[in-house]
Amino acid sequence: RFGSLGSVVAAPAELLSGIAGAASPVTALLKLVHHALFRITHAEVKRRPVIGNWDKLIDYLTVSMAYEPVEQLRILFLDSRNTLLADEVMSRGTINSVNVYPREVAKRALALEATAIILVHNHPSGCSDPSQDDVTMTKGIQAALQPLDIVLHDHVIVGKGNWFSFRTNRLLNL
Repeated sequence: RFGSLGSVVAAPAELLSGIAGAASPVTALLKLVHHALFRITHAEVKRRPVIGNWDKLIDYLTVSMAYEPVEQLRILFLDSRNTLLADEVMSRGTINSVNVYPREVAKRALALEATAIILVHNHPSGCSDPSQDDVTMTKGIQAALQPLDIVLHDHVIVGKGNWFSFRTNRLLNL
């Protein structure tokens, strides 16, 4: 029904509870596993410079959002050493879109005294290819941050078992 073990572990408790044979203790155990994976991968990202630990970052992002049922846009706020200051969900959307406002991104980055950010959002469809709206939104945020000397290191789209990096695919103005 869920398609993969990752989808089962990340599924909302309500969906798991509704399946014949998935009694409450089973649901609780699956949610405990998901939470433990989140905590482990988050700790690996938090204690080191994010840019130098790309594999750990991708693991963390996959656990935290690849199987979300709706799109969400997270922002990883970084200090001058590229260490994680904050990881915040800025917006939740629908099954195939999420809105974000460059002004709000800039405002939050300034409040946290971030010198760089990484945009991250998921595609519930599982395909991590960017849409034209994703490209347009990324360019708008980058343009808003540039005069403030806040660097947009990347925009990562997380699918189910795959990911897309704007930087790697040369879609950022560097």
